[in-house]
Amino acid sequence: MKLQKVLAALLALAFVGHAGTASAQQKVRMQTAVPSASIYFELLKRYADRVDKMSNGRVKIEVLPDGAIVPAFEILDAVDKGIVEAGYAWTHYWSGKHPAAGIFSNPMAGSGAGMDQLSHVAWLLEGGGNKLYERFYSDILKVNVVPLMVQPMGPDPLGWFKRPIKDVADFKTMKYRSPPGITGEIFKEMGISAVALPGGEIVPAAQRGTIDAAEWIGPADDRNLGLHTIWKNYYLQGLHQSTDLGEVLFNKTWWNKQPADVQAILRGAALASMMETYGFNVYRNAQAIVELREKHGVQILDTPKEFYPEFVKATNIVLDRYAAKDPFFKEVLDSQRNFAKTVVPYWTKILDLYSELGNAALKK
Repeated sequence: MKLQKVLAALLALAFVGHAGTASAQQKVRMQTAVPSASIYFELLKRYADRVDKMSNGRVKIEVLPDGAIVPAFEILDAVDKGIVEAGYAWTHYWSGKHPAAGIFSNPMAGSGAGMDQLSHVAWLLEGGGNKLYERFYSDILKVNVVPLMVQPMGPDPLGWFKRPIKDVADFKTMKYRSPPGITGEIFKEMGISAVALPGGEIVPAAQRGTIDAAEWIGPADDRNLGLHTIWKNYYLQGLHQSTDLGEVLFNKTWWNKQPADVQAILRGAALASMMETYGFNVYRNAQAIVELREKHGVQILDTPKEFYPEFVKATNIVLDRYAAKDPFFKEVLDSQRNFAKTVVPYWTKILDLYSELGNAALKK
């Protein structure tokens, strides 16, 4: 009899626990700034699946393609107001709200100090960058969101051109799609005509001939977007987004209602996605380069060497101009540059190792 009572009690607790889990299930709509064909959309679905499993089904994230509920440039406002519970984009999409937005996701030419993708992530995780990043949303923009960096997807190629370019002077004869904000200003400082367009408008603009060149994300996504069907000249090395980080944003009111373990799961899954993205970038983009060259007749070209010092010079002019006007911008920029002073001399030597090793292996 006593055993029966214990079993009955356990069954009752199990039922209550099951009912509690069901009633506590959270459905989250995540509006993204990428089409469903993007490899980064696929990675976000993996993030959603990871959160689902880690939370034992308590959090179900529906990943939505670009424009499903709101356009890409309106994602932050939609998350802030609770129109959607979550969003995915890049901080430079909010450059119209504050100039520092651009240097969190895309510090151009490594903030003019040479940081690469891994150095950028190291600054966020180890160099105080994440605290500044969180302050940017809470204290500077004063929006009701919780931000998490999730996808290190750089470097972005210089992009697609209607014809090969010989030098920077040749580049200046073209109208170029660039990311919004400071990046576009840097190109303009160089004398290049730059226009910001969301991803879904790039191919139509190229087809109409209203732009002569464009960058998007990387080889796999550029192929999926269809840029190779318009132009056949692809410059692989870009400094404008030599490092590039995608973010997820959660509505803070929704976030604060979640138990501590769910909040930890969302953060932990984001860190796991960062590692997963590195693997994706290397393999998927390498596969895409082979396909673009061998199946679609794309010329894979090296960016003219003179572009590097000219872009770095223009970058520092524009960044210093903003730093002189805005204390928070200066605080972030100084933090990145001071971090780079320590990291770049060491890490550049390590990158030289891999460059020399790879080139030696290719010469066999």
